[in-house]
Amino acid sequence: MTEAVEAAARAHLLRLDHQEDLCFALWYPSRGASRSTALIERLVLPRPKERNVHGNASFDPAFLERALAEAAAAGAGLALLHSHPLGRGWQGMSPDDIAAEQGNAGAVLGATNLPFVGLTLAGDGAWSARFWERTAPRTYPGQWCGTVRVMGDRLAMHYMDRLAPPPLSTKAQVRTVSAWGDECQADLTRLRIGVIGNGSVGGFIAESAVRTGFEDVTLIDFDRVEELNLDRLNYATRTAIGHLKVDALAEYLRPRATAARCQIDPVAMAVYEEAAFRKALDCDVLFSCVDRPWGRHVLNLIAYAHLIPVIDGGIRVRRNRLGKLAAADWRAHTATIGRPCLQCLGQYDPGLVQTEREGNLDDPRYIEGLPDDHPLKARENVFAFSMACASQQMLQMLALTIAPLDQPNPGAQLYHFVGGFMEKPVFGHCGSECLFPSLIARGDACGVTVTGKRPLPRAADQSVAA
Repeated sequence: MTEAVEAAARAHLLRLDHQEDLCFALWYPSRGASRSTALIERLVLPRPKERNVHGNASFDPAFLERALAEAAAAGAGLALLHSHPLGRGWQGMSPDDIAAEQGNAGAVLGATNLPFVGLTLAGDGAWSARFWERTAPRTYPGQWCGTVRVMGDRLAMHYMDRLAPPPLSTKAQVRTVSAWGDECQADLTRLRIGVIGNGSVGGFIAESAVRTGFEDVTLIDFDRVEELNLDRLNYATRTAIGHLKVDALAEYLRPRATAARCQIDPVAMAVYEEAAFRKALDCDVLFSCVDRPWGRHVLNLIAYAHLIPVIDGGIRVRRNRLGKLAAADWRAHTATIGRPCLQCLGQYDPGLVQTEREGNLDDPRYIEGLPDDHPLKARENVFAFSMACASQQMLQMLALTIAPLDQPNPGAQLYHFVGGFMEKPVFGHCGSECLFPSLIARGDACGVTVTGKRPLPRAADQSVAA
């Protein structure tokens, strides 16, 4: 859920008299390759006489009927939220709790065609959650969720330790853990990280993740290692030429991981292909290391519609008429709720998304026809620049997740190598005309299709018409 929804839920559920309370909420599905997420989009608060507060809380049938009608009209699922004001951490369920949720799972499924979802808020602010899935006629067992995430200016994760056990720090992580402590390390490294684009920047980020101790890292890239990559890829040698980047990077990462158990999942596809898109939805944080508009467009949608923060960055190098270095700039920023999206930050031209879909960005004739200073012609890069950009993106992620001294947002950052200065960070929101804020927490029901087939590359001597 978003920070705004969570704040409203806490204000209602955590009463001053310390009695339990409840409300309903509408949710939309976000289905990854191996994970299903219920995105809480808005609350349905009780009206007078629709619920009883008497130590425990119970709802009137009319309240359920009204909430079901709202869910059905919105094409959404229904969730029941209630509080355990004296509880701490992940909460179990009393017989009354089970009866209220399991006993109404059939009615909810019949009205919404989606399973009933239950959430419990403990007095210390910890969330727990479960799905009530139909497995047989009149059979709705509870399925506990491994995590509940709250997304806003920072990413707050609530874990069920039985399903997402905290990793034990290893001797190889002593110096890392000393920076922020065991509890922070355990919460941080349980995040599932996705690195989209495994070029020079993505390789550095992936190595930083496994050395920090992250247990689950997904790599998404369809490209292969070429000789011209060897001056920039930290993980590639001449023996890797011709190999898939995801495979070469995964092989490089495994012996460098410091976690006792580290799973590297290489996905040899573009993020806009359906299977890779679903793999990205399995992640808690995504690093955008792509330089094409279609991939960034997909990640932009994920950041807002699916509530998965995207840490984006980029490098731009320019030479003057004498062929000398005139500018080298790199930027890093986080696309998430309450911050400007990648489109509003100018990181991609939405008009070029369809151009890429049609295969024109892989057409040498189209590229040759662009102005010399067009960003799509910019291929210059240097190992040191990639290393610096990757570092900035990692720091953006650490700020978002650790929030040192309650400072999760360093703003959109832009560094100029020529001149040696960082511009004043950019804060704010999307423009009023931007589509993406209207898609927040709509998940698979957002109505925007961003996936498609990867265009076949065109040979240099093919005509555009062919």
